[in-house]
Amino acid sequence: MNAMTKTSRFPLQMAAAYLALSAFAVLTLIPFVYLFFSAIKSQDAFFSFVLWPTDGAWYNVDWDGFTLDHWHTLFFEAGILRATVNSFFLSSVTAVLATLFSAMGGYALAKYRFTGRGVATWLVLGSLVIPFALLIAPGYQLLYWLGLLDTYAGLILPAVAPAFGVYLFRQAFISSLPGALIEAARIDGCSDIRIFFQIALPMVRPMVGAFLLITYLGTWNNFISPQIVIQSAEKLPLSVFVAQLRGPYETQYGLIMAGTLVAVFPVLVLFLLLQRDFIAGLTAGAVKG
Repeated sequence: MNAMTKTSRFPLQMAAAYLALSAFAVLTLIPFVYLFFSAIKSQDAFFSFVLWPTDGAWYNVDWDGFTLDHWHTLFFEAGILRATVNSFFLSSVTAVLATLFSAMGGYALAKYRFTGRGVATWLVLGSLVIPFALLIAPGYQLLYWLGLLDTYAGLILPAVAPAFGVYLFRQAFISSLPGALIEAARIDGCSDIRIFFQIALPMVRPMVGAFLLITYLGTWNNFISPQIVIQSAEKLPLSVFVAQLRGPYETQYGLIMAGTLVAVFPVLVLFLLLQRDFIAGLTAGAVKG
């Protein structure tokens, strides 16, 4: 009797869990549905209707309230393609370099014995608690002295070795890379560079994918740094470009929503494709076996 009760109770629990997850999924999709309809509505329909324009009942769609003028302006007049290419370039280069140098720094702190290793580790940890706002003024002055203002190098170089990434890879190498494996490779004649690229990095492959995605998304959505460093309109990334779609006398909200949809769509697709590697990287080392 108890076994039958447990068996009948299990499908009910699963059904309740799926029902709750479906409700949360619908709530998550509502902002995207609103964004989509706002991008194809006219200015008057944007202020008159929450989602699609209607003529009386909600199912009577008023097709006159839809327009594609925002998209024509976005691609043929505003020049969003250039900003999209700029964002792809900045995000890709920054993500690859930041992942590589963070992995190198984390590997050195985890597996090398050298004087000052403890101090270097504490410096990395200490830099994590410094607010970004405190670094804006000195960072701008340093870039000015180096002549890197209004250049992509001024955005990429300060982000190639984040303290968060160095410490993250340090923990990953400590938990996933046995020291005996490194010693065996050295006995076989492997150089340190070969050990790092052929043995160490494959051992933390989930973390590499997760941090690559985190850095890519962070650079893609970066809004403050490009406004400070970049001064030429043709070099602006997509995040700043969309914010500057506001007119001096009138704001075309449908145009801004269309630009936001263009900015969201690539990273949304990228996250959906790599979400399994992302979750695996974040949970790597959480359970020891």
